[in-house]
Amino acid sequence: MQFAERFIRRPVLASMVSLGLVIIGIIGYTRLPVREFPDADPPIVSVSVLLPGASPQVIESAVTDVLEEELSSVEGLRTLTSSSQEQISTITLEFTLDRDVEAAAQDVRDQVSRARGRLPEDIEEPVVAKQEADAFPIMFLALTSTSYGLMELSDIADRQIKPRLQTIAGVSGAPIFGERRFAMRVWLSPRELNARGLTAQDVENAIRSRSVEIPAGRIES
Repeated sequence: MQFAERFIRRPVLASMVSLGLVIIGIIGYTRLPVREFPDADPPIVSVSVLLPGASPQVIESAVTDVLEEELSSVEGLRTLTSSSQEQISTITLEFTLDRDVEAAAQDVRDQVSRARGRLPEDIEEPVVAKQEADAFPIMFLALTSTSYGLMELSDIADRQIKPRLQTIAGVSGAPIFGERRFAMRVWLSPRELNARGLTAQDVENAIRSRSVEIPAGRIES
């Protein structure tokens, strides 16, 4: 009762305390951020698989369906969406908010590794990224030069510009589009192939088998 009696006997003090609480409440109300849809980013992991030369129907049946069957059992999965385009399959997995994105990405990698044996041999290594697969870049940089060729510009972009952009805080990736790489073209003569009983596939297999680097080991004595 002493606490209440103090304010009863001192009405001025009670009025000032009440006024101070009202002012603090008004200031807090004006600075309180209220949003109808709060900014909550769910953990999203995407899987991209490239199969050169494949049609969308082949991508869907041979790649997308196989990965969907394997990834549907990942823990904490909320939604799973896929897109089968020419030569590329894209699967986006959205997890619940209580799921850690690092652990979710690792589980996705494990499931993709399990399904690797059921996928076509010609696919490139699947790419698992902790971001939306259809995320659109917010900045483009174009390189032009009157003294450098396309291969030289591609080399400058790859060795000098790209590493610096990737180290900027908030940058998810810095892909290079339209780059040129050194390549060797082999022109085949159908007459010579027919004379030796060879096909274009035989030449391709020979080039592929001889264009590898095999570790030779070491000699100890």
